[in-house]
Amino acid sequence: MSVRLDHGEDTLSEVHEINVTPFIDVMLVLLIIFMVAAPLATVDIQVNLPASTAEPQQRPDKPLFLSVKSDLSLALGNDTVARELLGSTLDAAAKGDKGTLIFLRADKTVPYGELIEVMNHLRKAGYLKVSLVALEKVSAP
Repeated sequence: MSVRLDHGEDTLSEVHEINVTPFIDVMLVLLIIFMVAAPLATVDIQVNLPASTAEPQQRPDKPLFLSVKSDLSLALGNDTVARELLGSTLDAAAKGDKGTLIFLRADKTVPYGELIEVMNHLRKAGYLKVSLVALEKVSAP
């Protein structure tokens, strides 16, 4: 049994509004698909990085070598430096020139995260020109 509630004329009138509910439903489904698929697109594998065969660059007259030792202590040249005093020590060694190239070298047993932490200290101190130092790999003829 059906009941008619409008009691008006029998012709249907045109509706001039867009029904956005299906559009919103489709957008929410796409959002969920991308939220599930995005973590699957990242690569999570172990990487054993190779040695560099790049041509060595010419060094400046008085290079500043910052070393990260195997015990995670820092040394500027031959002098040990505390991490909290790294900025002021570099300022004194570079005579306040923030454009000075810092040669960063680390023991191969130093974890990658620690090396990045030292680079963050350099960036915080204002030294943005950092060159990583490695042993030169001799290619066999």
